[in-house]
Amino acid sequence: MAKFILGRKLNMTQKFLEDGKVVPVTVVEAGPCTVVQVKGEKDGYTAVQVGFANKRKVNKPIAGHLKGFENFRYLKEFRVENSDTFEKGKVFDVTSFQVGDILKITATSKGKGFQGVVKRHGFHGSPATHGHKDQHRMPGSIGATDAARVFKGTRMGGRMGGDTTTVSNLELIEVDTEKNLLYIKGAVPGAREALVRIQANGDLVFVEKKAEPKKEEVKTEDKKEEKPVKEEAKKEAPKEIPAQEEKKVEEKPAEAKKEEAPKVEAKKDKVNGEAKEGGLGQEPKAEDKKVEAKK
Repeated sequence: MAKFILGRKLNMTQKFLEDGKVVPVTVVEAGPCTVVQVKGEKDGYTAVQVGFANKRKVNKPIAGHLKGFENFRYLKEFRVENSDTFEKGKVFDVTSFQVGDILKITATSKGKGFQGVVKRHGFHGSPATHGHKDQHRMPGSIGATDAARVFKGTRMGGRMGGDTTTVSNLELIEVDTEKNLLYIKGAVPGAREALVRIQANGDLVFVEKKAEPKKEEVKTEDKKEEKPVKEEAKKEAPKEIPAQEEKKVEEKPAEAKKEEAPKVEAKKDKVNGEAKEGGLGQEPKAEDKKVEAKK
């Protein structure tokens, strides 16, 4: 029985072996994977469908197919000789692999766009001299004129890359069970974050699904009730008057009293002047007193 797992290519780095040799390795985040469907005699072949990585939303047909499971981003099938050992809902991870395993890895190669025959098929091009101007990387003749058509399979320029590529005999250098990482010797096809199918000889080891930590729910009602309390506190707090403004307020009434005092004195002088002019408040003369006595 072969063991297998789905992974995601991360990056390349290097590892030091026990003898001091430096080995270039590719880091792959593999698993955990869940058995979503087991196919047997009714389907005409024996295979196992595996789910890997999660996504936020899936369409209704996939949601019905994944009823009771998480929203898996990838669903891939692996052919097996005997599907009796597999059950729907079982989980497996990198603990099934050991250092020294020989792996066969399948992934989609990097897309390189439209390329010429030199890069795409390894043509040597034309000589650089003897009248070959602007012909150094040209394909040259593609055949006689008798057929009057291009034969299928003729090597010409075209789109390159983006193909399903399989690389065999890759050695597993290290296994990180805590972070679910595999360190594979050499290069692995595909770009970063690409899906990778890993296969090797051996048996799968099923593990218990790890429970995800629950997120603490924050109550929004309590926050809303706290806001009006803060606003009331702001209203009750008296406004602080700066020291300079207080001095100005104290100086104004003193100045007002000084201005009122001269006004009152001026009014008294006017009244006294009017009384003098009208004879009011004057003492009678001696002559007037004698006339009154004769009478």
